[in-house]
Amino acid sequence: MLTKRIIPCLDVKNGRVVKGVNFEGLRDIDDPVALARFYNDSGADELVFYDITASFEGRPLFADALRRVAAEVFIPLTVGGSINTLADFDRVLKCGADKVSVNSGAIRNPSLIAEAAKRYGDQCVVLSLDVKRVNGAFHVFAKGGREDTGLDALDWVRFGEDHGAGEVVVNSIDTDGVRNGFDLEMLSAVGDAVSLPLIASGGAGRREDFLTLFALPRVDAGLAASIFHSREVEIKALKRYLNENGVPMRL
Repeated sequence: MLTKRIIPCLDVKNGRVVKGVNFEGLRDIDDPVALARFYNDSGADELVFYDITASFEGRPLFADALRRVAAEVFIPLTVGGSINTLADFDRVLKCGADKVSVNSGAIRNPSLIAEAAKRYGDQCVVLSLDVKRVNGAFHVFAKGGREDTGLDALDWVRFGEDHGAGEVVVNSIDTDGVRNGFDLEMLSAVGDAVSLPLIASGGAGRREDFLTLFALPRVDAGLAASIFHSREVEIKALKRYLNENGVPMRL
């Protein structure tokens, strides 16, 4: 049986890790290099680095911060933020990323998914969706959750799978930072729509939330930020707890 993954996330703005609620009210947390080092030593299965304002500000991802983070980790590193072209893929991979997360750039240019998968392999292309309920439907948002694209999230994730994405991250704007549990309804709908490895993001508040999450048959990984940054949940202890409760983990 394949093990499940626990993935902390570094949301980086102006070279610092920040966190908010529902993608708003960002507050300073820590230095990304120090946190990367901490998570590398704490039993995390992977690490995600998002330059969360790069797309909105229309600038390239901060390569210097990424290089410093990549130098500290020996676990798979996924990087996102203003990934608009194959040249952007190439740049972040050369900075030390193992996988590249596409969001707003793929919405603007859907052919980017297939082009990147052909050049770098499906395993390198992570389709990231910022999703919020709008009139009862799941809509994809762009530019760090600021812009409603009108795209139906289920249609978009099917498109991504058909065109070469290797896995999908579903970021629920509705539950982001709220810490009342993952968005199980949204995740179930996406899991029913595609067979891609599914990473759930948004809403973790306690270790039991991960146990509930992994009861969903299609979820491969749980991604969280604030509960790990604050040390309220320790990753090695979380993985032991999950393993003891029947969730296969890499210990």
